[in-house]
Amino acid sequence: MPEVTVYGFDGGPLPASVAEATLLVGGARHLDGVPSDAERVVMGSVSAAVDRISVHDGSVAVVASGDPGFFGIVRALRRAGVDPVVRPAPSSVALAFARLGLPWDDAVVVSAHGRDGGLRRALNVCRAYPKVAVLTGPDATPPALAAGLRGWRREVVVASELGTPAERLTGPDGDWAEPNVAIVLAAELTDGPAGWLAGGVRPPDGWALPEDAFRHRASMITKAEVRAVALAHLRPAPGTLVWDVGTGSGSVAVECGRFGAAVVAVDRDPASADLVRANAAQHGVDVRVVTGAAPAVLADLPDPDAVFVGGGGPDVLAAVLDRGPAQVVAAFAAVEPVGPAADALAAAGYATGGAQLQTNRLVEIVGRHRLAAINPVTLVWGTR
Repeated sequence: MPEVTVYGFDGGPLPASVAEATLLVGGARHLDGVPSDAERVVMGSVSAAVDRISVHDGSVAVVASGDPGFFGIVRALRRAGVDPVVRPAPSSVALAFARLGLPWDDAVVVSAHGRDGGLRRALNVCRAYPKVAVLTGPDATPPALAAGLRGWRREVVVASELGTPAERLTGPDGDWAEPNVAIVLAAELTDGPAGWLAGGVRPPDGWALPEDAFRHRASMITKAEVRAVALAHLRPAPGTLVWDVGTGSGSVAVECGRFGAAVVAVDRDPASADLVRANAAQHGVDVRVVTGAAPAVLADLPDPDAVFVGGGGPDVLAAVLDRGPAQVVAAFAAVEPVGPAADALAAAGYATGGAQLQTNRLVEIVGRHRLAAINPVTLVWGTR
């Protein structure tokens, strides 16, 4: 196997040892200043470059921006059986946060560069978390990020050509250049206390929270046992977008947000919107609240990955299915809509299922216990 050294590039002079390699690999701007007559591979396709490196008989110097072990070429080399020596420079993410004077151990970092669905997943993370760094690409440009974040209170700062004399911080509509990293910040960003786990993504400390964990009106809230089953079929996670239609108190929306999903809560009642905002703030999640009547109000929302339908008639479910989410869960207090809902899901190409949830809760009475029945709810779900 060749002797491969990967050098991180931060705009400064490269070590003299780079010029001693018999094969140089990197971007044109990385290699232009290397005084060597060795064979050069200007890196466009990473896989093609790795193929050439793996069969070279001699020493190889690979020059890559920032920290090549952070969403960089080191992973591809190791997958090809090459065990490189790595000499990193500061990553573009570290430099960008340094230029902004912000700590970033609580930031989520996502790569939208050269990945199928990268822009959609990156947007959903930016919608859900207050501090995100996005490694951009041709299909996930800063303007595309900004356009996808309309309706969410976010600021996009683009850090371009970091480490070079031309480096600058601009907005997404400014004179940004390649390469760049986009820092997406909540409008009211605050620095919380120091944590112990870097990365910003935290698993929830429990789920299917009791009803008294939420503000609600006259017990109009999806009960904990129903929420537990609904969450299992919605599969909320970082990078996904969940709609909660007919949200009421927002308990399902908030629980999905606690799993790291981006969430839009929809209800026609302004009083419900106020409850959702209060519950989201109480549990430290960012839920976008949209007030209006479904299905009309759904037309301008970004495409969801999962939808919980907690209210509305067949036209609402039909509008949801037209958007093609991967997961759909509909809840019904009456039995008559259940069959038509299952039929609609099957006709739209979903694998369907359902269950009636009849809960009897243990209640303490004087010296004894009894079981108190909760009104049954039927869930119908579909997966595609």
